[in-house]
Amino acid sequence: MPATAKAVRQRRERRHRTIRRRLRGTAQRPRLNVFRSSANIYVQIIDDDRGHTLVAASSLEGPAKDRKKVDQARSVGRLAAERARALGITQVVFDRGGYLYHGRIKAAADGARAGGLEF
Repeated sequence: MPATAKAVRQRRERRHRTIRRRLRGTAQRPRLNVFRSSANIYVQIIDDDRGHTLVAASSLEGPAKDRKKVDQARSVGRLAAERARALGITQVVFDRGGYLYHGRIKAAADGARAGGLEF
């Protein structure tokens, strides 16, 4: 029997909670979070100590539009890294959000690394 969209989402959220027990972003090393929808990808850099989003980027923004999804993800990761470096952030903790480290998630991570972030 095929899994419903609700069941798939619930399994991903459960994996994400498990991952988040181990990961914590600090002011010195914030958390780079990736969220993937069916059409877009979103990247945030978060300081969990203060509960603030420091940097955000998504495929809805200008330069990432009109490309293949993997290319969009790579450019969104690079854009987030450039914005983070402008704030003096060079090291982050990568939070894959319960998704497999594959495809668009891996491309976003590679883009962030290419943009100068270390993780």
